[in-house]
Amino acid sequence: MKLPRRATASLAVTALALPLSVAAVAPAAAATVLVDRGWPPYSYGSPYGYGYSSPYSPTSSLDTSEATSEESTGLVTITTEIQYGQGEAAGTGMVIRSDGIVVTNHHVVEGATAIRVTVVNTGRTYPAEVLGYDATRDIAVLKLSGASGLAAVDTDSSGVSLGEDVTAVGDAGGDGGSLTAASGTVTDLRKAITVSDEQTGRPHRLRNLVEIDADIIPGDSGGALLDSEGAVVGMNVAASSGTANITGYVIPVKRVVRIADAIVAGDSTVGAIRLGYGAFLGVSLSGTGTTLAAVLDGGAAGDAGLAAGDTITSVGGTPVTTYTQLRKAVARYAAGDRVRVTWTDSSGTSHAASVTLGQAPVA
Repeated sequence: MKLPRRATASLAVTALALPLSVAAVAPAAAATVLVDRGWPPYSYGSPYGYGYSSPYSPTSSLDTSEATSEESTGLVTITTEIQYGQGEAAGTGMVIRSDGIVVTNHHVVEGATAIRVTVVNTGRTYPAEVLGYDATRDIAVLKLSGASGLAAVDTDSSGVSLGEDVTAVGDAGGDGGSLTAASGTVTDLRKAITVSDEQTGRPHRLRNLVEIDADIIPGDSGGALLDSEGAVVGMNVAASSGTANITGYVIPVKRVVRIADAIVAGDSTVGAIRLGYGAFLGVSLSGTGTTLAAVLDGGAAGDAGLAAGDTITSVGGTPVTTYTQLRKAVARYAAGDRVRVTWTDSSGTSHAASVTLGQAPVA
């Protein structure tokens, strides 16, 4: 099954793999993140997709070619399971260390509960976990389980100049096959774009991006922007949509490496880094209170006997009466922690149990 692409940013900007939607806010361009997010029914649009207000049309004429083996070296395709099987998403990533450290966009893995990464030039697939991310800069770092001796991309670049020839490489279309190369030139070095989360509506700006006139589309998120020598000068993040000429947006490689190095070192003081996974109770709520709309089978709450219609009254001894209070109470713990939860069922009977918190989807 071909997965829906993660969007890139656009002037009606679309993110290439991020839950962002287009919002034109002067003086910044509005862009779409280039993500192939496959929520049921595996289509672009509300309420889940990022930047899908102007989805890529597969009938569009694109100035691209199949990436060569050299252009594909160190690149991976990424497929994620979203919210415990509610959907799938696809994007691209880059190996930056031979022991399986991979960088990609945060929006490629946002909401993921399982991640599979395939090394393009070998075809080998690895399960992966998120070491950390900086959502404000749209950068995430993955660790491939059992990986060693991988070819890494060359990030030793001094950057790019206006008018320089570049090539954007990624899994355009998110089908997990051979990569696509899109040639173009650098048209701006400090571009700002505005995207908004389709689930919350909150606008978010990505600043100081490299702008290119290359045909990058959903699925290219997390892929490489190469200079004429084949060195990586940036990471694809967004592209324009709804116009005949596509404009791409790229995070400079020095920023990517700086954030990635801090995450690998376990340093959360750089940028807005969050390390690892949060704790997860495994429930969804009805309204703004703490009454459960649904309970995840096999999750912490389900294993403890909670069911839809129950109302949680405390977590770890902290009383909770609202969604916000419950979220904050759970956020104080880490995945694997044991915590006492109290609740009342639909008949008003009180219950209590100690639960082992699970691993939350990537926030």
